[in-house]
Amino acid sequence: MNTILRKSILGVAGLAFTGGVFAGPVAAHAADTTHTKPVSVSVQGDKLIPHGVQGEQSRIDLNDEQTKNVKAIIAATKKAGMDERAAVVSIATALQESKLENLGHLGDRNDHDSQGLFQQRPSSGWGTVEQITDPEYSTTAFLKGLKQVDGWQDMPLTKAAQTVQVSAYPDHYAQWEQQAADLVAQHWNS
Repeated sequence: MNTILRKSILGVAGLAFTGGVFAGPVAAHAADTTHTKPVSVSVQGDKLIPHGVQGEQSRIDLNDEQTKNVKAIIAATKKAGMDERAAVVSIATALQESKLENLGHLGDRNDHDSQGLFQQRPSSGWGTVEQITDPEYSTTAFLKGLKQVDGWQDMPLTKAAQTVQVSAYPDHYAQWEQQAADLVAQHWNS
């Protein structure tokens, strides 16, 4: 097998495995999560949640750092020339991956090098540690991946996020769609 193909396969396998390994540290935040039934959205409808939410929704209270990260994701989305839906997908992904906390290396709780808001890995080509722990850079990297997903605008959020992230738990992104849409509605024009 040629070296490039082997590295690509190992990178994808590593991302998939990381999603499973990372589920442990995220569970530490589970006590702060509340679940609500799916709600129909009328005001946000077509643009922010074009297909409605899938399954039960989770919600966490955000501190100042997490709110700052939401604003950084929105700013990077605008800078990339993408719309509110891209911001919703990005924020929901970061909610699942890090609860919007810019995580450094998790040591014994994570034997991989996943870091930042999106739990990206330097060893998988996402950038250096310094880059992926910069909210603007990591969001831009995520959005670059999202742009490469044909038809992402018309996909359910969890499928679009999963195609970029390659998580071992692909359906977990869906639970954050309502909160992500609410955050985009609140901060897009601020």
